Amino acid sequence: MPTHPAETVHHVLREEAGDKTWWMPGPNGFAACALSPSARAVGEARHFTRRTLQGWRMCPRVADDATTVVSELVTNALRHGVADARTEDGDRLMALDILCGAWLALTRQDGSVLCAVSDSGTSAPAMQPHDELAESGRGLHIVELLSDTWGWTPPDRLGKTVWATVPKRG
Repeated sequence: MPTHPAETVHHVLREEAGDKTWWMPGPNGFAACALSPSARAVGEARHFTRRTLQGWRMCPRVADDATTVVSELVTNALRHGVADARTEDGDRLMALDILCGAWLALTRQDGSVLCAVSDSGTSAPAMQPHDELAESGRGLHIVELLSDTWGWTPPDRLGKTVWATVPKRG
């Protein structure tokens, strides 16, 4: 069930954006990277997640689930969040949108991983009605199935962060 945290790292991460290849490795349980606003970003995010979780020696099942969750969150951020920010107000196209499409942050919490994706969109994520024949619209359903909990920060002029906690299973 989605919930909403009181605080987020998304404002801090977004202020430090500068280079679309910026990333911060996380030997101590935190890692973040800026993602380009291109179709390659989803693959970059999956690679970053898998490499980071391997470095943290997370079990393969957690790594698989977290990589899938990140893939869905980044896809939604680029498809809906960045597009929303660019079309909502023609004057609102910020330099950040040109430099990076979204931010990805990973935090290790005991045997689980908190995955957070920030984008500049100002609309809250909306789960689509379940439709077995639909070609898209399953992303948040997948996130809900693979996570203990997920949610988002209230959108503001800087955007929002959508997050999910992927648990250790079995």
